[in-house]
Amino acid sequence: MSKGASGRRAAGKRRAEPAQAAVPATEQPSKERGSVRFARPSNAIAVLLWSTAIAVGLVYLAAAALDTGPGWFDSVGAVVIATALTWGLTVRTGGRPFLFSLLVLVVAVGVVVVDNEQLSTGAAVVTAAMAAMLGVMATVPAVRIRGAIREPLVAAIIAFGGSFAAIGFDPTITVVRYQYAVLALALIGTFVLVYRLGAGLHGLGRRGFVIVIVGGLVLAAMLAYAGLLRNYGSESLRTWAPNLSDWSLDHLHGYPRPIEALLGVPALMWGAHMRARRRQGWWVCAFGVAFTAPAATTLANPGLSVLDSLLTTVYSLVVGIVVGFLAIRVDLLLTGPGPRGAGSGARAGRRAAREAEEASAVRPEPTRTRPLL
Repeated sequence: MSKGASGRRAAGKRRAEPAQAAVPATEQPSKERGSVRFARPSNAIAVLLWSTAIAVGLVYLAAAALDTGPGWFDSVGAVVIATALTWGLTVRTGGRPFLFSLLVLVVAVGVVVVDNEQLSTGAAVVTAAMAAMLGVMATVPAVRIRGAIREPLVAAIIAFGGSFAAIGFDPTITVVRYQYAVLALALIGTFVLVYRLGAGLHGLGRRGFVIVIVGGLVLAAMLAYAGLLRNYGSESLRTWAPNLSDWSLDHLHGYPRPIEALLGVPALMWGAHMRARRRQGWWVCAFGVAFTAPAATTLANPGLSVLDSLLTTVYSLVVGIVVGFLAIRVDLLLTGPGPRGAGSGARAGRRAAREAEEASAVRPEPTRTRPLL
């Protein structure tokens, strides 16, 4: 037999063998140092340990709030949750979780041992800001509106848990300054991260640029109005808003905050919906800090009980979800495909166009527990 014939027979056998399906890179365990977290078993174990740490920290904080157990329970809970928040934020943003979590653990223990008012207040501000940032970073794209409704709920749970941890450090604060400090720190940190996730300023496009400008103006206007009303408003205006809040607290045990309901929650919903289609949705999500930062500081207000703080966040969510739903519907109406007009034929055409638009919204992003960068 000639060598050419044997070579052709071997090549034929190789062509007859079925091709193996390619394994996605995210499912292949990497051999590089520090990248084992991308493997599925390690990721599941890390999520389990992280959730356990959060649960343990909340148990300690709840026991301290109920005056059950030693007085150091709140400090332990605060340290555990602050460390867990650092781990979650660094993993989500592609950082070094072991290094930064260990650093925060050492610093937090030092703050508790030294027992200095300034250090405790600084630790509370940083913890609340990390919870606010993680609440935004933990969101995922939403193809449909019902998925977009889920994302502010996830952000609220994370931010409210961070609020428990922040007060566990027993800070000495002025409530308004504390809230502004957390909002500013979380907003700066979130925009730095979104600058990378949203492909920089050049990834905005004309539409995204308009959205960011409008969102920034709305946020600035709300903060400026609140400050001017508090310091320079007339007596009737300064008493009208507190009286309305007091009535709502007495009868409903809470009230929706305008900055959360009109900006923060709708930004998270609309941004998550937009992220399934284009990267500039991250710039919209960044304004979700207007919801997560107040939620992460709500328990620091001595005028609100835990129930009042929880219901205030819930009321803000309910109103914000309605506003976010309307914003998404208007966006789809103005930019989405489909026939205009009334009638059953037009409605069927719009439904088919909406289903086709949702089917084409396949912009990939890592899952909620995997790194974004």
